[in-house]
Amino acid sequence: MQRLSALLVIFSIFPSLLYAQGEIWVSPDGSDAHLGTKEKPLASLQLALRKVRELRRLNDPSIAKGAYIYLKNGSYALSEPVFIRPEDSGTSASPTIIEAAPNEKPILSGGVFIKNWQKLKGTVPGLPKEAIRKVWVADAPNVGGRSLEFRQLWVNGEKAIRAKDTSYPLMNRILSWNKQEQTCWIPTPKFGDLSKAAGLEMLIHQWWAIANLRIKRIDVQGDSAKLWFHQPESRIQSEHPWPAPWISKETGNSAFYLTNAIQFLNQPGEWFLDTKAAKIYYIPRPNESLTTVQVIAPALETLVRIAGTIDHPVSNVLFRGISFQHTGWLRPSQQGHVPHQAGLFMLDAYKLKIPGTPDKKSLENQAWVGRPAAAVEVNFANCTGFENCRFEHMAATGLDYHKGVQDNMIRGNLFKDIGGTGIMAGVFADEATEIHLPYNPTDERDVCSNLTISNNLITNVTNEDWGCVGIGAGYVRGITIAHNDINEVGYSGISLGWGWTRTINAMRNNRIEANRIHHFAKHMYDAAAIYTLSAQPGSVITENVIDSVYKAPYAHLPAHWFYLYTDEGSSYFTIKDNWTPSEKYLQNANGPNNIWERNGPLVGDSIKTKAGLQPAYHYLLHEKASADSKWRINKENPVIVELTAPEGQRINPEQLTKVMVRNKVRPEALYQWQNHYVIFDKVQDVFVLSERLKSAFPTANVKTYYDLFYEFNRNRCSTRPVAGEWKHTILTANLVADTKLQNEYLDYHATQFEKWPEVSDGFCNAQFQQLLLYRNGRQLMLVISVPKGESLDKLNPKTTENNPRVDEWNAQMKKYQEGIPGTKPGEVWVEFKPGQ
Repeated sequence: MQRLSALLVIFSIFPSLLYAQGEIWVSPDGSDAHLGTKEKPLASLQLALRKVRELRRLNDPSIAKGAYIYLKNGSYALSEPVFIRPEDSGTSASPTIIEAAPNEKPILSGGVFIKNWQKLKGTVPGLPKEAIRKVWVADAPNVGGRSLEFRQLWVNGEKAIRAKDTSYPLMNRILSWNKQEQTCWIPTPKFGDLSKAAGLEMLIHQWWAIANLRIKRIDVQGDSAKLWFHQPESRIQSEHPWPAPWISKETGNSAFYLTNAIQFLNQPGEWFLDTKAAKIYYIPRPNESLTTVQVIAPALETLVRIAGTIDHPVSNVLFRGISFQHTGWLRPSQQGHVPHQAGLFMLDAYKLKIPGTPDKKSLENQAWVGRPAAAVEVNFANCTGFENCRFEHMAATGLDYHKGVQDNMIRGNLFKDIGGTGIMAGVFADEATEIHLPYNPTDERDVCSNLTISNNLITNVTNEDWGCVGIGAGYVRGITIAHNDINEVGYSGISLGWGWTRTINAMRNNRIEANRIHHFAKHMYDAAAIYTLSAQPGSVITENVIDSVYKAPYAHLPAHWFYLYTDEGSSYFTIKDNWTPSEKYLQNANGPNNIWERNGPLVGDSIKTKAGLQPAYHYLLHEKASADSKWRINKENPVIVELTAPEGQRINPEQLTKVMVRNKVRPEALYQWQNHYVIFDKVQDVFVLSERLKSAFPTANVKTYYDLFYEFNRNRCSTRPVAGEWKHTILTANLVADTKLQNEYLDYHATQFEKWPEVSDGFCNAQFQQLLLYRNGRQLMLVISVPKGESLDKLNPKTTENNPRVDEWNAQMKKYQEGIPGTKPGEVWVEFKPGQ
């Protein structure tokens, strides 16, 4: 009571001095003993909020038109999250606005500086020889009486690399996974003895998600090593069916890398934290001096928490021009991290022995998930917002509008260098609720509704958990996602929905409009620029512009990427007027009443011009992360699936036609040679096609040719336009068994346009429209397309007219090729004929 009385005395004595025009000022150089004026600012946002809270409690007239908290330039190091409660609420006439002082750039930071770096003298156990005399060392900071543990480090604003066993972008591949033992075999690491490497982890790439697994034990046996993992992630990783470690001869097993051992510290930009010795080791990049750089490690997971209750929400609080930086997330170090989808990590998951639930008779798995930490978390709040803010250098989610949030706004912000999802919204599933149960609460105030996400630049997010997304929305209602620019994303750009159900639920009237989404699916496939789940009546996806899907080097299925993807249960959507380079879309197990209209490359230029950030927000574009020069851009190509019947047998043509029709494959896409049948076409989902072929013809061998390693097209020709219609000739042969010769053959084709340009000149002269070379193991598939009405026999001689280098090339290639089984002696390339 004495403190409150003292505050009341101060307020009554100095109202005009303290709160002229409802302003409170804060500065890193201020003091919480000050009055909070521009000349005598406070030091903390927390105390400024308390002062506003007291003014509202007392109905002070100075804030009748709003309470303004101005943050001056500088970094505000937080020791705990800023907590905004219902008592901090404003009103529509008198909002609480927390904003940057004019022309200044305040930062709310959860980081701590790491100083006093010294060049490492001598060595430490396990340090690679090549790192000696390159490493610098500093003491780990002490926070709250304990040595700080962290998984991220920023040097001069750039995220450093936690030491790992492969250099970017390379990964290794697992050898096998034993679900019963909960173990994994990998090639023996070439880094000496790792048996005592405390904190050793594996990151494994599996389908549409990664997993971070803490290694309990490593047992080296010759050229292979067996891994055991800590609980609880060991059990979850081996029991859950989706996504699982990928084992495939066609596309390669799941990729992985090992991390967090001093044995891996050998590249500039890498660091290692020795938690026992409380030491940090770092190898500087060429342009860095450890005597002058700014090195920051995160100490907080959340910077701001806005939390009301269902009956007393926070309202009318707005952040403007504030930068939120430097957050960590330690759950992967403490319990591992095994996501189900979009970064939601599994708490429990397993395959059902007897499939089926009341909502879904065919369901074969169960899962319960948790939600990653966010730098800014909002629950039970309305009429709040973030405008012209920056969310940078974060380990998990940037901004999360979770539960009980209505009529909120996220506009004109930058989301950059974020380990997880940029913006998350709505309930996905509470920890006590199985993820496939439709969410439709009795009290509709629980639902995230009428949230506007517009004109934000979301770039270089998901850079740690590659299976996260640019914007992830669960059970939301009336959400508008419009005019955002989303790029440099590991998985999907926008994910809307949850539940995998056709049952009517809380979702409806959602709108995704005029976004520009590009350079996505960098690591994970089963991805799309816009991905949806479940029934969402009245929802619209329109006038978005989508381009530049990365060619993910370790994708489980190299063709399983899409521009638009309506997944299980998606119902009652209108998808129209979206510009995409081709119509590579997937509608998987959809529900009723979806309308698709006018999508694809013929959509008008006006839509392309208007998509993305509106003119008032173009200033954000200079913050866009550069495209990754190590990654190529994908495009939709025809696929080749080969069906080989047992020797002496033929495939039932009627049954084959039924499978093709079911997968929307044209009848003329079928070719045959003896007991080999080839489908060559653009296919919506080649994996589903191949699985249906395997089911329909269990005795046949089904192969998909994912590896398109050579492509010629008319863009390389200086004359003659592209023909309107084409005729395809498909041929097959084997590479010889010698691995060295196989690699030579691939190298020749990789450099042909540069070193043998006369070959493509010959193709141009012969009017070849395209020439494609696919590979599956040793077997090659060659597709030569010529104008319809022409024949390959007639045109092929033109490739060598006045062009002896083509003859040289053909002679050189002969030593690398041989016929497939069933060819005649001396026969190499054999042709598939159209039809059955």
